[in-house]
Amino acid sequence: MLNKAAKPLVKLVDRYLPDPYIFVLLLTLVVLIAAVVAEHKTPLEVINYWGDGFWTLLSFSMQMLLVLVAGFMLASSPPIKKLLDAIAGFAKSAPQAIILVTLVSLAASWVNWGFGLVVGALFAKALARKVKVDYRLLVASAYSGFVVWHGGLAGSIPLTIATAGHFSEAQIGIIPTSETIFASFNLLLVAILFVVMPLVNRFMLPEDKDSIYVDPSALDDKVSEPAVSALNPENVSERQPESRPADKLENSRLLGWSVGGAGLVYLGYYFWMQGGSLNLNLVNFLFLFLAILLHQTPRSLLTSLNEAIKGGAGIVIQFPFYAGIMAVMVQSGLAQSISQGFVAIASAESLPFWSFISAGIVNIFVPSGGGQWAVQAPIMLPAAQALGADVARVAMAVAWGDAWTNLIQPFWALPVLAIAGLKARDIMGFCLMQLMITGVIISIALSWF
Repeated sequence: MLNKAAKPLVKLVDRYLPDPYIFVLLLTLVVLIAAVVAEHKTPLEVINYWGDGFWTLLSFSMQMLLVLVAGFMLASSPPIKKLLDAIAGFAKSAPQAIILVTLVSLAASWVNWGFGLVVGALFAKALARKVKVDYRLLVASAYSGFVVWHGGLAGSIPLTIATAGHFSEAQIGIIPTSETIFASFNLLLVAILFVVMPLVNRFMLPEDKDSIYVDPSALDDKVSEPAVSALNPENVSERQPESRPADKLENSRLLGWSVGGAGLVYLGYYFWMQGGSLNLNLVNFLFLFLAILLHQTPRSLLTSLNEAIKGGAGIVIQFPFYAGIMAVMVQSGLAQSISQGFVAIASAESLPFWSFISAGIVNIFVPSGGGQWAVQAPIMLPAAQALGADVARVAMAVAWGDAWTNLIQPFWALPVLAIAGLKARDIMGFCLMQLMITGVIISIALSWF
């Protein structure tokens, strides 16, 4: 049944979904026009909001680029390739591959969203080398695990309201993670998704005649030496290996092991001695220094970097546009108006549901958990208190709404697509089906569990 239901969605998306760059350009125009029409701002005001916010995600953009680059370099190291291939060997058929990649992605995303994005995509490639399976669905399954991230250990909203000094502390106080991440309703919801998502993905598996396979050799992470500068007078092809002192440094295992080992020593001190927690910077730090250590020589790492960086173009060009969209949504009041519209029809019992739906809509335009909470908290928290609703549940409803529509938001799929070598339209038909099913499950859990 799911196979048949997904088939027209896959065809529809393949035909009409543009490249993510075109999508963000259209989204920009929609938001600019909506701010003028709905919020009665002048065109010049809206353009100023957009331009002033355009570069506010530069730091985050670099983090996301490093997620892709460091993850690729780590995966291209011989030991990690062997490890991924060994785990992939447990899957002997296409259904098993789909279930396995979904479970791995769910588990990794629950620990940390950046970790989940990279691990899921890399593991999907490893599976595709071993098993003949529809590659589009395999990558969509790897991405689907991302839906649990905001209910997991790195959820930005529950961690924010559990931290002393957060911007709503005077209003709601400190809400411990025992009432959010580790609340019974949230843990039960996560557990249900761990059961349902692998089955949903498995039963969307297309028939053989409709499947699209990939040549395993095309998935090899080929690394090429950087082009030789035309200014170099030496004939590199005739030069003997390590004929210069610089060559010896580039091929020095001692150098790679020393720096890589220093990075791991720092991580050990940070986690075990300082009690630090996992965040995106630490994920990137871990990936980078493991890659340095496992590639052994600087030259091996640099040739891998030369290949990895090619997939980052989408992140570099699109994230500033999303920053501009977020600025217009917030500064014009458009995001607040969407939230207020849902709050106006809510009761104490239904507020978590409407918070979830409104957050899902706002997330299309403001794809940032922390940024979205800054926009919606001033509206949702007073409403929860006025209606007598459970504040912790309402906060988690916003968190789950943010995670939910990420399934169809190309913003977050870019690193996965770059690693997998696919386009957004290749996986979004399957993701649309995942969106509909998870939307029902999450709505029920937030309303009645």
